[in-house]
Amino acid sequence: MAGRRRERNRAGRRSARLTGGQKGLIAVAAVLAVALMGVAAWKSLFVRPELPDKGTGPDGSAQEIDWGEGVRPRGGGERKSKDYWTVLILGRDTGGGGNTDTMLLASYDVTNQKATVMSIPRDTMVNIPYDVKKINGVYNYGGGGEAGIQYLYKEISQLVGFEPDYQVVVEWEAVGQIVDAMDGVWFDVPRNMNYDDPLQNLHIHQEKGYRLLSGEDAMEVLRYRRDNDKRYGYPEGDVGRIKTQQAFLSAMVEQLLKVENVPKIRQFIQVFQDNVETDLTFQNILWFAQSAYLGGLRTEDVEFVTMPHRNVDAWSRSYSQDLEYVVPVADELLDLVNTKLSPYTEVFTLGDLDIMSVASDGSVRSTSGHVEDAKAARPPARPSAPPSTSAEAPAEKTPPEESGPPAEQEPAGEAGASGSAEATVPEEGGDSPEAAPPAGGGTAEPDPPPAAGETPDGGESAAEAPDDGFIIVS
Repeated sequence: MAGRRRERNRAGRRSARLTGGQKGLIAVAAVLAVALMGVAAWKSLFVRPELPDKGTGPDGSAQEIDWGEGVRPRGGGERKSKDYWTVLILGRDTGGGGNTDTMLLASYDVTNQKATVMSIPRDTMVNIPYDVKKINGVYNYGGGGEAGIQYLYKEISQLVGFEPDYQVVVEWEAVGQIVDAMDGVWFDVPRNMNYDDPLQNLHIHQEKGYRLLSGEDAMEVLRYRRDNDKRYGYPEGDVGRIKTQQAFLSAMVEQLLKVENVPKIRQFIQVFQDNVETDLTFQNILWFAQSAYLGGLRTEDVEFVTMPHRNVDAWSRSYSQDLEYVVPVADELLDLVNTKLSPYTEVFTLGDLDIMSVASDGSVRSTSGHVEDAKAARPPARPSAPPSTSAEAPAEKTPPEESGPPAEQEPAGEAGASGSAEATVPEEGGDSPEAAPPAGGGTAEPDPPPAAGETPDGGESAAEAPDDGFIIVS
């Protein structure tokens, strides 16, 4: 009897030891599970983007762009590498009328760790059916919001011949907030800057030299184009400001990639949520950041360029005077597209791009062979005397023959319906560019009148002109 009790006790102890071992295994498994969950959660922060379906919007609804009779940009094909991405980055100035005065087209070859960022000048002439053809007003031409973004997306896609994979729209306030989240950015301010606009409560006072810029300092530097005394400012006008923006962005990227900025990711997330609209998820953007950091992307691997261009003048029916534009240098832009911007292996030709130019007779041409504004496709009349109220004036004063659709005004001719080699190269020049006034869009409608308070150079007032651009970290 006693022997049986001892045997049961030994069995119980063996059972107890076995149960303890099981508990240990369960504990180890639990720790591993938590660790794996942590890894999974960490990995969920970095999500590789998928190529978007260009026929649908972010909510899955149909979103087919009407390309009209112009260039249908490339939206698919064999890509140069597995992870070669293009992003259209737009900076919108809510304080200066909503124009998109900062436009960047970026390509990032993750596989080979090479990036190119091309600035598109705000006065670039684009192929739209209205009188004033400056690209920085296209967002407002389309009515703003998502419709305005799609209209601008269309024009930039036709300009470069392909549809960018993604879009990022940044409000200018984000710049200062990101700089402050980084505890400032060291930058060499290129010149003394002094400008005051009481109407916008905008005051720019910056000294030349290398120093740590706060968010407010950065915004002043990046919005500056000239002093109140117009004799002082960037000799190249808006192109000078673009160069400063590019230099600042380069300095900012270099400092953002430093290890000490990694813990500040929560602040960057908040700035992103408050100021950025995009069809990329924040996890996608973190994936790009992780790819750049772990892939060893260096500042010298990121090339900042400005769209090759020349200055031209073109007659404005709305203002009865020449307006200043820039138009792309066709062969140089084509080379840039093929070698550094396009994600596709297929080589583009000039016929794939919609590049505008102004011929010596004053008519507007396009490499696509189609000019949407038939009125501008024929030599415009430049009156030698001040125009009467019935001459080429804003839309509300235009005579009947100027207010109908293009098809009623003139038959399709060589200038409006077909292109030629001569049409691809601008033949006349102009002075440095200014900004573009908003208008509306649609080939069958008359030119809209200039908005109240607008000036021929595109500012909302004479005082507003210098500050309507900005850099974005998008």
